[in-house]
Amino acid sequence: MPIKGQVAPLNEEVGRLESLPQPVVAYGRDLAAGEILPWHHHKRAQLVYASTGVMNVSTPSATYVVPPQQAVWVTGGIEHQIEARTSVAMRTVYVDTEAASALPAQVCVLDVTPLLRELIVTAVDHGPSYDNDSPQGRIAGVILDQIREKPTASLALPMPSEPRTLRLVQGLLKDPADNRDLAALASEVGASKRTMTRMFPKETGLSFRDWRQRLKVHRALELLVSGKSVTTTASELGYDNTSAFIAMFKRCLRVTPAQYLQRNG
Repeated sequence: MPIKGQVAPLNEEVGRLESLPQPVVAYGRDLAAGEILPWHHHKRAQLVYASTGVMNVSTPSATYVVPPQQAVWVTGGIEHQIEARTSVAMRTVYVDTEAASALPAQVCVLDVTPLLRELIVTAVDHGPSYDNDSPQGRIAGVILDQIREKPTASLALPMPSEPRTLRLVQGLLKDPADNRDLAALASEVGASKRTMTRMFPKETGLSFRDWRQRLKVHRALELLVSGKSVTTTASELGYDNTSAFIAMFKRCLRVTPAQYLQRNG
């Protein structure tokens, strides 16, 4: 089993796949828990999906949690890094520039329905080469239709660039259970509470409270999908009681942890 944070080599085969004439090319790769695909970019847009497991997809401006039944749409040319938080069956769809022109123009998280999941898995199983008027070609077209119609989910965790704000959030990323108030956290990075209260919306578009809640949701999804109970997850995130954690989770995702797991298998 890889050591947490171990960098996995990028597959040189992906470059060849991106040069194929097919507008949609599917590719599968499994990652062990803790493996990281280092910063890179693609000519094509990319739907990053895990049919099983949880991964984080990071861009220079945000981190996105990708649990089962959701995927990250990464537009062409955007630098990104992928970290497997659990064992992951990554199933990626690369879309050429022309076909992607009618799809989202920004990086975002998309809901993945059971239909879209099966289409992606089937496309990976069939391989990258096909005739556009073949059954595989029609599957590719339906994948594009599904991506176009899927609603976005607010699971982005925006990352600041201002040095003090960045140091503050890096500390919380290491320990999401740190429940110290903003004044204490700001003092640790050489800033005042007032300054940090102003900097968070400016740097991330979220208040400090909302940013920390979203971080806890990210980590909660990783823990829950990896098999941790709701009670254990609440405790590991620094909640004194499970009810408070459930209320926070429902406020952010509009479902309870149990409902989320049931909905997403």
